[in-house]
Amino acid sequence: MKVVQILPELNSGGVERGTLEVAAHLVRQGHEAIVISHGGRLVEKLEISGARHFAMPVHRKSITTLRYVRALRSLLTELNPDIVHVRSRVPAWIAWLAWRRMDPAKRPRFVSTVHGFYSVNAYSKIMTRGERVIAVSNSVRDYIIKNYPATAQDHIRVIHRGASPQEFPRGHRPEEGWLTEWRRNHPQLEGKKILLLPGRITRWKGHDHFIELIAQLRKRGLAVHGLVLGETHPRKQAYAVELKARCAEMGVAEDITFLGHRSDVRDVMAVADVVFSLSLEPEAFGRVSLEAASLGRPVIGYAHGGVAEQLEVLYPQGLVPVGDVPQLVETTIAVLQHPGEPAEVRPPFTLEAMCQATEAVYQELLRP
Repeated sequence: MKVVQILPELNSGGVERGTLEVAAHLVRQGHEAIVISHGGRLVEKLEISGARHFAMPVHRKSITTLRYVRALRSLLTELNPDIVHVRSRVPAWIAWLAWRRMDPAKRPRFVSTVHGFYSVNAYSKIMTRGERVIAVSNSVRDYIIKNYPATAQDHIRVIHRGASPQEFPRGHRPEEGWLTEWRRNHPQLEGKKILLLPGRITRWKGHDHFIELIAQLRKRGLAVHGLVLGETHPRKQAYAVELKARCAEMGVAEDITFLGHRSDVRDVMAVADVVFSLSLEPEAFGRVSLEAASLGRPVIGYAHGGVAEQLEVLYPQGLVPVGDVPQLVETTIAVLQHPGEPAEVRPPFTLEAMCQATEAVYQELLRP
């Protein structure tokens, strides 16, 4: 097969990583993998895997981006792929408009993945127009059926995002050199229980609740330190400043460290005592919480969306009603006292299961 995946950019995030993982899997299976995006720091990694990248500005949320429909149609005609797989709304519109004017007898099959709980409108409906529509969790499948009832249910395929037990092995310990540098750079963690909140800095990710959690635990005399790991988008700088002011206001400025973007997330999770997922809106899947569980780290998360689906299977004692900070505090204390380990990550939550299921969707469409 020749498969083209289209997404806005290749910088960071679950959509981007999933795109690279599927591309690498296809190459390993002897297929040809191509990605079209505006580019980004993950392009090099994509090309090292054996996939090809074509740069096109399909990332701008602007009506002017539609001028690339013709250029994309020409590129698809030249590449002559078997499958076009769209993973985001703007590129999906451009790809669909290009695809529908191609010869139906010769054009590729059209696949879409619904990666999130998008706002419900005509703009988002494009993600349900695939000849097969992949939902990244049962929660997302329910969202599609409820909000886009015209979508043929027998065209929807639930494929959970997956963690690699090889990349995130249970009991992973960072190298001694990394640990030495970590201790040197973060002496404030010595003798403390480390509580980690991974995720980009944005208002719905629950950073306010994490700050309040640390404040409540410190009031109870617990020796804890919070780590916030994730990049801040240029448009979210004011919110990042607001969070740090909130830390000072609650008296925990010395008890929470903002790490920013890091490429060693696995090692940071491995040294954490508890990893949190406190999104106030449901995560469509929540890959980081799954990877933490794969490492054997306790995970505490709000009980909705894809994270709830994971924790119900892997670590049910970590589930907390959404937004219930008092219960969050009590659950954290209980987990710190008796952590236990998450269950072993198995299909459908493994990376290999995700890639094989995605390949199977492509094969299904190409079957005579």
